[in-house]
Amino acid sequence: MDEHLPFSAPKRLRALVRSRESSIIVLAAVVGAAGGLVVAGMGALAELMHSVLFGIPFRQRLSALPEILPWQALIPAVGGVVLGLSFLLLAKWRPEPPVDPIEANALRGGRMSIRDSAVVAAQTVWSSGVGASVGLEAGYTQLSSGLASWLGRVFHVRRNDLRLLVGCGTAGAIAGAFGAPLGGAFYAFELVIGAYAPIGLAPVGIAALNGWFVARALGPHTLELFALSAHTITGRDLVTASLLGVAAAFFGITLMRGVELWERLMRRLHLPMPVRLGIGGSIVGGLALVTPQVLASGHGALHVNSVLTLPIGLVAIILVCKSVASIVSLGSGFRGGLFFASLLLGALGGRLFAEAGNALWPGAGLESDVYAVLGLGALSASVIGGPLTMTFIVLETTGDFWLAAAVLIAVIVATVITRELFGYSFATWRFHLRGETIRSAADVGWIRDLTVGRMMRPDLKTVPRDTSLERFRELYPLGSATRVVVLDRDETYAGMVIVTDAHGVTDPEIRGIGPILRLPKTVLKPSMNIREAALQFDRAEAEALAVTDAQNHPVGLLTEAYVLRRYADESERRRREMLGEG
Repeated sequence: MDEHLPFSAPKRLRALVRSRESSIIVLAAVVGAAGGLVVAGMGALAELMHSVLFGIPFRQRLSALPEILPWQALIPAVGGVVLGLSFLLLAKWRPEPPVDPIEANALRGGRMSIRDSAVVAAQTVWSSGVGASVGLEAGYTQLSSGLASWLGRVFHVRRNDLRLLVGCGTAGAIAGAFGAPLGGAFYAFELVIGAYAPIGLAPVGIAALNGWFVARALGPHTLELFALSAHTITGRDLVTASLLGVAAAFFGITLMRGVELWERLMRRLHLPMPVRLGIGGSIVGGLALVTPQVLASGHGALHVNSVLTLPIGLVAIILVCKSVASIVSLGSGFRGGLFFASLLLGALGGRLFAEAGNALWPGAGLESDVYAVLGLGALSASVIGGPLTMTFIVLETTGDFWLAAAVLIAVIVATVITRELFGYSFATWRFHLRGETIRSAADVGWIRDLTVGRMMRPDLKTVPRDTSLERFRELYPLGSATRVVVLDRDETYAGMVIVTDAHGVTDPEIRGIGPILRLPKTVLKPSMNIREAALQFDRAEAEALAVTDAQNHPVGLLTEAYVLRRYADESERRRREMLGEG
């Protein structure tokens, strides 16, 4: 969804931005700093809600509580009902779903609504603030990229530059949230821009650095994963990391499928949104009575001392409860992401993997802290689909190169298996459930914009179906036309005649054009995009097809050769834009 901008930058300034690459870098620096502000502000608001609602000191992590009071288990349910009521009110004002940065870059050339982004961010803060098991990262990236899209449209930047700025917004947000500039930059390249190009290195890098610097300067909101000492990574660990990657892939697919199944169950019950969210919040509250680590994103539980020193039975309980809480929260409709939750779940799963390995193979000597990090990286990569993102986040937060190398193996295995067996990340899976076909943020919006109606030739040559063969030859001698569309009596499409076929008939029994009609039921529609048109040509094995309207009246003609040429030309133009060649 887009909105009309009430103002634009002065024309001379817009021209300067469009003509100089350095101007885009300056905008990217502003966008990155805004991402850091978003992280700091949203993090502080969520912590303030935790302090007020749960009675904990400000800055203390909610999921680090040893226990909660029975009445506090009602907070997620009540918060869910309030959130559901807000959804009903907003549906009257903005009935269309908000556009997230991946969808914006894939389909809309980076165009996002700043109002929708602010609403999503507020809903994410509320969801986390009342204890729902969701991550704030979805709100961070939504609002940061929405601000970036707004700024780019104020300066009327080109489509590819706008997509780049949206990526810069997410880079600043993720870098600020994790304290990992490289991780933030590669999050933008892998997940939001959809490809790495040298022209994007400077803007994305500057945005990530600024986001990290601003978030760090404004307070301790950033996620500090681990404070590990260096460990010796052996060849055995590199091999075992691949096995952990396999387990993480199946676990990640199970989580994503679980969210879908719970959401489908809620829809089949035809419950109003306040009731759905109230049920989801009640389940989360009940699980929090068992272990408060299920609440919010799980940052407080994600520390080495808590993850690695807990009894193995309690680790398993937290893993199961947090998994169920995340599935129920997201499937019920709470706003947020699965990324942050996957960090805790991966660390717990890695700890269980190491303990199981040592039990089955007493001489293995698998270190729990090492495999907690490996599991964290592998599961998160399976869920978000960013192998280099997770590798660099681990490298920057641990400072251990060899540990990062082992994580790289685990995340590669996890992402390859997830892609082969499932085909989506969590974000693109949600698009699939809505009927979208995108699998990444690669720019395919131009494919939808390039429709048959825009490419067809409207100057049709037509004849009635009852035209005799002799009359047809008089009207269209050889060389006058290649093909002619045939019409029924009601002016609807009946088929197509190739002129050379008509002049090549030697059977004296054939006196009309009916026997030589081709493609009587195969047509194109003006709304079809270029890819759908190419598939239709391939199925029909035809060189040209008629274009008909909703009443089956011919309105144009399109050839396969022209479709393929336009597709090649547009693909090359997009490639050159991405590489900064023109």
